[in-house]
Amino acid sequence: MIFGLRSLRLIRIIYIIGLFLALFTLLSCENDVEKINFLTGKKLVPLESTRNITLIFSDSGHVTARLISPLVERYEGDSSFVEFKEGLKLEFFNNQKQVESRLTAKYAIKYNRSGIMEAKNKVEVLNQKGEVLNCEHLVWNQSTHQIYSNTFVKIKTVDEIIFGDGFESSEDFSKYKIKKIRGTINLKR
Repeated sequence: MIFGLRSLRLIRIIYIIGLFLALFTLLSCENDVEKINFLTGKKLVPLESTRNITLIFSDSGHVTARLISPLVERYEGDSSFVEFKEGLKLEFFNNQKQVESRLTAKYAIKYNRSGIMEAKNKVEVLNQKGEVLNCEHLVWNQSTHQIYSNTFVKIKTVDEIIFGDGFESSEDFSKYKIKKIRGTINLKR
């Protein structure tokens, strides 16, 4: 016999320990995505973080919008974006540099490559005529100068309140189309 009794016992002990460790590893597995991302280093961390910022947007040298936010975080990677976790106020200007409309939201994210900004949570848009749009999700396409939503919207004008399931508008909210109008309430003067 090549192996002695002692060697066989040692091999058997090593085999049992290995089997026990493999069984323990299999039974203790869990797939917590946050833990996995933390351990593998896939946690998104902002490249830049800035407090109390004002950003100016321009087109061909003309100021088109001003964005004010208490916190702006910029992320880079496969899809670079800027996040406004504490909300924002966005003002759109006409050619005479007068504010045509204002957009406020409790949260927003702007995708750099597409020029799309999504505003969420208590979104409100006010135009020069005093009309107010309220919704929970709104998209601003900076390249087409359009704002739109596919969620429930409420628009209050001087003499009525209109409800619908989505809308499309110019970014100055001067001309808009309400989708799937649910009702109109005329206000008494």
